[in-house]
Formats: sequence, structure tokens, C-alpha cells
Amino acid sequence: MEHRHDEDRPVRARTAEVRGWLAPGLLVVTAVTLAAGGVAWLSGAPEVADAWWAAGTAAAIVPSLAWVIAALRSHRAGVDLIAVLALAGTLATGEYLAGALIALMLATGRWLDSAAERRASHDLRHLLEHAPRSARRRSGGQVLTVPLAEVRVGDLLVVGPGEVVPVDGRIEDAAAVLDESVLSGESAQLERSVGEPVRSGCVNAGGAFGLRATATEQDSTYAEIVRLARQAGAESAPVVRLADRYAAWFLPLSLAVAGLAWLVSGSAVRAVAVLVVATPCPLLLAAPVAIVSGLSRAAREGVVVRDGAALETLGRARTMVLDKTGTLTTGRPRVIDVVAAPGRTPADVLALAASVDRFSPHVLAEAIVNEARIRGLALTPVRDVSEEPGRGATARTASGTAGVGRHDGSPLPGWAGAADNRAALDGAAVAWVTLNGTLIGAVLLRDPLRHDAPRTLRRLREAGIDRLLMLTGDRTEPAAEVAAVLGLDGVRARQSPADKVAAVRAERGNAVTVMVGDGVNDAPALAAADVGVAMGARGSSASSEAADVVLTTDRVGRLADAAVIAVRARRIAVQSALGGMAMSLAAMLAAAFGLLPPAAGALLQEGIDVAVILNALRALRPDRAAQPVVEPATEQLLRRFAAEHDDLRDVVEAVREAADRLTDAPGPQALETVRTVDGLLARRLLPHELDEEQQLYPALAAALGGPEATATMSRAHSEIHRLARRIDTHLRIADTNDGRLRPEQIDDLRACLYGLHSVLRLHFAQEEESYFSLAR
Repeated sequence: MEHRHDEDRPVRARTAEVRGWLAPGLLVVTAVTLAAGGVAWLSGAPEVADAWWAAGTAAAIVPSLAWVIAALRSHRAGVDLIAVLALAGTLATGEYLAGALIALMLATGRWLDSAAERRASHDLRHLLEHAPRSARRRSGGQVLTVPLAEVRVGDLLVVGPGEVVPVDGRIEDAAAVLDESVLSGESAQLERSVGEPVRSGCVNAGGAFGLRATATEQDSTYAEIVRLARQAGAESAPVVRLADRYAAWFLPLSLAVAGLAWLVSGSAVRAVAVLVVATPCPLLLAAPVAIVSGLSRAAREGVVVRDGAALETLGRARTMVLDKTGTLTTGRPRVIDVVAAPGRTPADVLALAASVDRFSPHVLAEAIVNEARIRGLALTPVRDVSEEPGRGATARTASGTAGVGRHDGSPLPGWAGAADNRAALDGAAVAWVTLNGTLIGAVLLRDPLRHDAPRTLRRLREAGIDRLLMLTGDRTEPAAEVAAVLGLDGVRARQSPADKVAAVRAERGNAVTVMVGDGVNDAPALAAADVGVAMGARGSSASSEAADVVLTTDRVGRLADAAVIAVRARRIAVQSALGGMAMSLAAMLAAAFGLLPPAAGALLQEGIDVAVILNALRALRPDRAAQPVVEPATEQLLRRFAAEHDDLRDVVEAVREAADRLTDAPGPQALETVRTVDGLLARRLLPHELDEEQQLYPALAAALGGPEATATMSRAHSEIHRLARRIDTHLRIADTNDGRLRPEQIDDLRACLYGLHSVLRLHFAQEEESYFSLAR
């Protein structure tokens, strides 16, 4: 069977080649004959002119018949039959100029359709052409070029400047600068350090680097995207089938109007005029052009849609079901607080925990080590590292035996009980840190909400999604908190894969339903939905294979982009089909009453077809009203301040730590902690807030509609500065009292610290959701 398939390829290639030159060839022939006839007529030779125009008309009949037969073979209405009848009618009635105009119209429409589809599918073709086919593998002291299929997990590859990363892997020996625009749609170049993962399909925008393969060709990111792109097409979209259904009644209606016009008036010319303006071949192809344009637009945004049917169905969806972990949250635990025992500092606790955990493969250990790296903490040398599954890791340090993991169940001291209570309220996991068997601190970790999740859900509602439901296998408390923050319409916790499938099927009974997920456990629910959407950047291959839509970048905001594009493409497709046919029907009535002669009707129909196809191509352009567009310089500012937020998280938590110390024992140690916080505020936090006010907010005003859009955030800046000044004033008062707090100061200072902590957390969250999520 494979051999026969290979033999068929030259035949298909020749057929495609013929189709490629047929439309422009026919356009040239019809244009030349029309122009030659015009020259002859102007020269006073009407017989010669008629001969040229008749020749052009006859030249168009043969391909028109072929198109009619091809349409009938594919079980589509043969609307080109109207064109054939119109061409034959003009020859029979001697309306040669009208026939030549119809022939030119038909050729122009076919050429516009083919050109439009070529342009609309350009991005999908680029995706396929970009696929790597070989890799350079280091073996011993040699670097050999091998077929991509021969690359195995663990192979050391060399990626040169300008080359495409061939398979998924980890950077081995030098930092890399990568262009991920093909995968994510984002043009910014990103720097990856040694040990960081890299997805296939990225382009090396820097110097050569080594890549340790972590997947084969077939299991890599780009191969999956290419497989999905090869399935992309518009032929099965329901809106395209709708156009075919229109054609099924449009054909007999056109013939009936033409017959009645002839019967009532006794003029065959009127019947021919009706058929001339009823030639809707390019018109009915405008719907596929709009759908393919939508597919192309989605591909530019890092969204791969399997076919036009999925895009059109997504445009009709009214219910969306979302997984929590990895979809609405980042899917990667993050340190939210470090609590230290009296006499210890959070930095000491975190550094010790990271020193023990840096050799552990556990996901919580990775988060602890990453947090220590972000804070620039020096790790302690350790030895004799061991790990007990479900309990944690231990290691020998210069200070004794350190441990990180679960608590042994003994009674907790007061500070630890408060940390444990906070973890329960926040839905966080706790990694307890011990030294020589004594608790010295706790690291609280939680899977945080994606910064762009709230904006994404607001945009989804604007795109027509009426119901948002979250399904998760997580516990009820963290699930309820996420649902409350995002304003979801419903939430179901502790859901098994079977429960998710049942919930999706129940929702499908009420409305067109979309399911969004990223894990293997989401695959059955994705397949059960009307449209399944997979977070493909870090999600499982099983979920991607079960999905109809794959987001190739790790941003849930692309989900809203896909929905907006789908709604717009479907609306434009319907506009193109119905609007064009309405104009054709009006022209048919005018022709039936003798108000529109064949030649004028042909020119009018030409204009209708061109207008409809150009309207369909609007689906290629972004919808500027759907999302505020920021300038590149502003986007750089957004990225800068987002990075500063990550860097300032330890300052925010230090404010809370100082308030807790002041509550436990308002003595010299607590006062010293407050002085440390005051220094952090003056050196790091307040300059950040001032820079935002003076640099970021004015830059955002243009994109958000004016300075009023940032007024509430500016008010938060004022409150932050007010509380910081009040804390500093308390310290100056203490300095006048021999460095001791007066009793009447304690309550107000504690309130200032807790209040500042709350304002900072809310302010950071609002900026990240409303502003930083605008960065593409």
C-alpha cells in the first residue's frame, strides 16, 4: 500500500500544478480576448470584436464544465452550472460582450479565490516548511549530520547559529539565545541557561550550544504541532457546508427566476441577464476563505487548530469547562512564604532547605531551589544526602544534620502552629526545615494562579461564553478559592477522569461546550467535548492528541485569542455568504424586470464577488478592539516591572514577618526586624513604585484610553508610600526613646505593617492581572 501511495504522488503533483496555472491562464486568455474585442470595436470592426468576445466566452466554458463535474463528484451543489448556462446563453443570444465579461468575471473570481487561499494558508505552510529534517550529533570528537529520525534520548546535539532546534532537550554547555516566535507568536528573543529545557522548533539566535535530547523526533513539541497543522483545513467546517446548502437552493431558484423572466417577457436576453448576475462561484468560496484565514490568524498567535470545523464550533461555543492545575494555575508550585523560628532568618531557612533539596527530583524541591536562586542565596555544601519517598530529604552540613519534608507529628511550637494554620487557610503545602532534629523554619508553597487568567476569562465572556465551569482533582478548599477569585459560575473538586467526562457530557446537553486541560487525565474529557483545547506547551502529548485546538505557548491568554478569532472568522464567513447572495438576489430581480442588461449585470456581479472575497480576507487581520495593543517600548517596561515583582516578593513577605514578630514579642529583636524592613522599603520597594508611577503608567495611558485607567493604581501607590512613611516615623520616635518602642506605638505600628502587607499583595496582583498580562 505504501508503494502505491508513493506512485500516486507524481500524479497528485501534476494535478496540483495544472490547477496552479489554470486560474491565471484563464484570466490571461479572457482578459486578452476582451481587450482585443474592445480595440476592434473602437476601430469600427464590430464583427471582429464579436469574434474575439465569442472566443473568450468559449474558452471559459470548458473549465467551467470541469468545475461543475468536480463539484458534483464531491457531492456539492454544482453552482458553476449557472456560469455554464450563462456563457452558453450569451453565445445563443448574440450577447458576446456579456459573455466575455462573464468569462473574465469567472476567471478573476477563481484567481482571487486561489490567491486568497494561498495568502490565508501562508502561515500554516510556513509552519510545515520550518520543520527540521536533520540534526548534528556529537559522537566522540566528531560532529555528524544524521537524519532526525535517528536521534535518541540522551544524544548530545550541536545547534549552530540560525539553526532550528531539532528535538526537545536541555541546554548542555553554554547559555542560548532563542527565537521562539514560531511556537509562541512572540517575537522577543529569550535567553536560556545551562540545564534549562528547550522545545524543538525554536531558532538559535545566538552562538552555538550543546543540546542533550530528552525526546525523539516523534515525541518532540514541533513534530506534534506539524502533525496538527497537516490536518488543518476548512473543507469540513459547518459554516462551509452551510454555504453548500445555500447553493443547493440557490441553483434551482436562479433557474426558476430566469425561466419566469423568459416566460413572462418572452425575451431570452432577460433570462440570460438573470443567469449572469446569479453566477456565485467565487461568492460561495468566500466562506472557506474566511475559515482558512481564521486558521492562519490563529497559527500566528501560537494556536494550532486541527480543522475548520473545530474553529467554527469554537466560534459557536457558549460553555467552557476548565481544568485547574496547569490551565488556570501555572502547574508549578512556588514559594509564597518562608517562616523562621525565633533567632533565625527566612533567608537562612530557605538557603538550608535549598542546599538539601538541590539534588531531589521532587517538584516541591525544585520550587525551593529556584526560589533560593531568585533571591541570590548562597547554598551550603552538603554530603550524605538521602531521601525517603513521602517523608523528605536529609543531608549532613557543617552545622549538623538538616532535613526538609513532612513533620513527624510531634507538637508544634507557637510560631510553627501559626505557619501551619496559615498554610491550611491558603491551601498551601508546607516543607518543614529541621537542624539536628529541631524545627527551625517552614517553607510554604502553592501553585499560583496565572497572571493572565482573570483577563482571559473576562475576554472569553466578551466573546460569547456564558458559562465558565472548573473541574479539578484537587481538594475543595484551594479549588473554591480559585473559583472565587476568578468569578467562575461553578466548580467541582476531587474529580476523577470519569467524573470529568460525565460533567462535560452533561454540559454538552445544554450548549456547545469547550473543554480546556493539559494533563493525561484530561484527555478523555477533551475528546468528549464539542471542542477540546490542550495547553500543549508543557502539557502531555495525550491531551494534545485528544484535542481539537492546541495552545503552543504556555499562556492561557492564547485561549481567549483563539475564541475571539473563531467568533470573528465565523461571523465574517456568514457575512460573506449571506451578504453576497442577498446582493445577487437583488440583481437577479432587477435583471428579471429588464432593468439590468447582461453586460452591465456581468460587471455588477464581478464587483459583488470581489467585494465578498475581500471581506472574507478580513479574518486574516487582528481584531484591534479585542485586546489593548501596547507599543514595543511599553511591552519592555511591562516585562521589566514584572521581573521586579518577582524580585520583590521577599520584601513583601518580610513586612508580614516583621508584623508577626512584633505580635509575638514586641522587644528589641522585633524592633530590629522592623528596621530591616524599613531599609528594604527605602532601598528596593519604594523606588520600584515611583518608577512605575513615572514611567510605566504614562506609557500605558495610550493603550488603555487615558490616565484615568491607571488612577486607582496610582492611589494604591500613594497608600503604600503613606504607610511606609508612618513606619519610618515610628522608628524615629523609638530612636528618641533610647531605641525602644513606646507601648502606645505598638498597636499602630503592627496595623501599619499588616496593612502594608495586604495593600502590597493586592496591588501586585492587580498590576499583574490588569497590566503585565498585556505583554505578548
